[in-house]
Amino acid sequence: MSSPEIASLSWGHMKVKGCSASYKDCKVWPGGSRAWDWRETGTDHYPGVQPADLDEILRKGVQTLVIGRGMSEAFQVPPSTLEYVKEQGVDVRVFQTEQAVKEYNALVGRGAKVGGVFHSTC
Repeated sequence: MSSPEIASLSWGHMKVKGCSASYKDCKVWPGGSRAWDWRETGTDHYPGVQPADLDEILRKGVQTLVIGRGMSEAFQVPPSTLEYVKEQGVDVRVFQTEQAVKEYNALVGRGAKVGGVFHSTC
């Protein structure tokens, strides 16, 4: 199963290829995507991405995880979260969201088992 390409990104709006829904923030993995609702895990800009935000994607067998920190990089990624991903044997890459989407789509184009979480505002 391949990871879906991010078809478009603009402030507060993301589209995933093959999905009719649009997202503000999203999670993607081989074979699927869904809205990333921070309220599920109590996530906020600070301290940022929590391991609980990533478990669903890590369980999909990804080899690489790309994290988009927002258009202005206001969304934090604590070192403990990065360590957690690495402990699962997954390569993790963190970028400003536009760059994160480019990196993610490049990996998709190479057929990598990649997942991601993307924040499309601040």
